[in-house]
Amino acid sequence: MSPDDMRSHLEEILATARLTTLLQPVLDMSKGVVSGYEALSRGPSDSPLHAPQTLFRVAETHGLGTQLEWACVRSAFATFTTLGLPGQLFVNLSPASLLDPAFAPAAVVAALKGADLANDRLVFEITEHSAHVDYGSLRDAVRALRSEGIDIAIDDLGEGFSSLRLWSELKPAYVKIDKHFISGIHQDPHKIQFVRSIRQLAEGAHSCVIAEGVENLSELAVLKDLGMRYVQGYLIGRPSADPIRLLPREVEACLQSGVVSVLPWSPMRETLHASADRLVVPAPAVSPATVSEDVLELMMLRPDLHALAVVDNEIPVGIIHRPALLDRFISLYGRELHGRKPCSALMDADPLIVDKATRMSELSELVIQKGKAAFTQGFIITDEGRYLGLGSGFDLMREVTEMQIVAARYANPLTGLPGNVPIQEHLERLLTNSQTFVAAYFDLDHFKPYNDVYGFRRGDDIIQLLAHILCDGSNPELDFVGHIGGDDFVVLFQSLDWEERCRTVLSRFDEERLALFLPEHVLSSGYHTEDRRGVMTFHGLVTLSIGAVFVDPTHFHHHQEVARAASDAKRMAKRVEGNSLFIDQRRVPFRRTLVLEPTVPEANCA
Repeated sequence: MSPDDMRSHLEEILATARLTTLLQPVLDMSKGVVSGYEALSRGPSDSPLHAPQTLFRVAETHGLGTQLEWACVRSAFATFTTLGLPGQLFVNLSPASLLDPAFAPAAVVAALKGADLANDRLVFEITEHSAHVDYGSLRDAVRALRSEGIDIAIDDLGEGFSSLRLWSELKPAYVKIDKHFISGIHQDPHKIQFVRSIRQLAEGAHSCVIAEGVENLSELAVLKDLGMRYVQGYLIGRPSADPIRLLPREVEACLQSGVVSVLPWSPMRETLHASADRLVVPAPAVSPATVSEDVLELMMLRPDLHALAVVDNEIPVGIIHRPALLDRFISLYGRELHGRKPCSALMDADPLIVDKATRMSELSELVIQKGKAAFTQGFIITDEGRYLGLGSGFDLMREVTEMQIVAARYANPLTGLPGNVPIQEHLERLLTNSQTFVAAYFDLDHFKPYNDVYGFRRGDDIIQLLAHILCDGSNPELDFVGHIGGDDFVVLFQSLDWEERCRTVLSRFDEERLALFLPEHVLSSGYHTEDRRGVMTFHGLVTLSIGAVFVDPTHFHHHQEVARAASDAKRMAKRVEGNSLFIDQRRVPFRRTLVLEPTVPEANCA
C-alpha cells in the first residue's frame, strides 16, 4: 500500500472502531492471584495494520497518534469491563498523548464512567525513548491524573537514561523492569544484582516493581526468592482476548514450593582498588564566558552528552545540565532572553566534583549526600584538580553492582566452585526460608600421602576430578556445590533423590580415580611412603568419605550449627575404611527423604 492508502486504511479503522484489545495478566506472587491486566492493541486480523508496530508507526507518520491512542484506550476500557476481569487495568500511553488536551483528566474520567470502571482501577503505563521530554509538563499531567485516583507506571526500566529520569520525576506507583534483565536471570549474576538494586531503589521511592518477560519456572523461582512481588510474562499467561483468571498449575506449585533457588555466581576476584577513573567519559568543556547559544549548539551536535562542564583555566567551576538548558530555551522568548548571556548564568555553580582516584564506595556516598541531581544528571571528574571528564550515576550504579557481585562471591581458584562466603549465603537462605535439605560433607581419605608420592599437580588433578563428579551428580537448579578448601567439599541438596546421588558419586569416584594411580599401586591397593617420623608406612588408595545431615528448620537455626553437624557426620564416615556414606539421623530419626514438593502435570500456558 502507498502511504496515502495506509492513512485511509487507518482512518477507516478508527472510524469503525475495528481495533482489538488483548489482555495479559499480571501476577501478585505474595497473594498467588492475578492482580491486573495489561491492555495490548491490535489492528484487524485481515489488515496490513494488524501488527502494533506498523499500526502505531503509520499513525505517528500521519499525525494520528493521539486519535489512535484514544481509540485503544476506549477499546481497552470496553473489553476489560465486558469480560468482568479483576484487579487493575494497565493501558499504554505515550508522553505526547498524556500532554495532549484530548487526554485531560476530565475526559479520561468521563470515559471511565462511561465504561462503568472505577478511577482507581486504571494505571497509565508510560514508555519514553526520546531524549526530548518536557518533564515539568509531565509532572503536572501526572499530578492531575493522580488527584483523580488514576495511577502511573513506567515501562521498560533499564532501556536507557530517560526511564531513570522519568522514575525520578514522576514518582510512579509501578515500575516495570525491561524483559532483557529477566530473561535468563537464573543463569546471570549481573541481572540478579541489577534486579536487587532496582527493588531496593523502589522500596525507597515507594514504587512497586513488576518484572516483565517471565517465560520459565526457573526465572519465576529466582524472582520469588529475590522478593519480587509482581511478575508478567508468557509463563503466567499470553496476551489474549479471553485471558486467564486462574493461574496455571505449575505456576501455583512454584509459588507454594519451599524450594530455594540456586542462584548463579561469578568466579571473579574482588576488585580492591576500583576508583572513579573507571567512570570517566571524555567530554568537551566550555569557559564561563561562552555564550549560551553556543553551548546549546554544542549540545545539539552531541546528543550523547548529558551535561557540559564549565572550566576556567583547566579548573571546573560549574556544570550545565542538558534538561536545565533545554528548559530555558524552549520557554517563550527563551532564545531572546538567554541566548547571548554567558553560560555561567545558567550553570550549576555547586556541582559534585571528585578526583579520579576517589574509591567507588566513597563516590557512592558522595552522590547520595548530593542528592538526585548528581545521580540522574552526573558529576565532574578531575585529575589533581584539573578537568578530566564527566561521570554518570547510571555508570556508577553499573560499576557498584559489579563490585557487589565480586565481593559477595569468592571462588576457589583451583576448581572455580564457590567458596566459604557463598556457601554460607546459600545456607542462610535455606534456613531463612525454613526449607528442609541435606548438607553433605565430602572429604578425601589418604590425600596427603598421595600428594607426597605423586606431587601437588596430581593432587590437584584428583581434587578437580571430585569437583567434576560432584557437579555432574547434582541438580544445578536444586543442589548447591561448594568447595570449602583443599580436598573438602559440601553439597547442599534439595533433590529428593539425594542419597542415590551420593552413592552414584561414590561409585564414579571409585572407578575414575584409578586412572590417576600407577598400575602397580592399583594392583597393590596402595603404596609405601614415609610418615612424619620418617618411617615407611603403607597407605591405601585415595577414597571418599561423605557425611550427610538432614537439616530440619525445627532443629537448626544458624549456618554454624549446620557446619558443625556436617563436620561431625564426615568424621563418622571417615571411621569406615574405603569409600563410605554416613547419614546422621540423630536429630531426625529414621527420616531418609526430604519433604515432597507438590507434583503437578505439565501445563500449556499458550
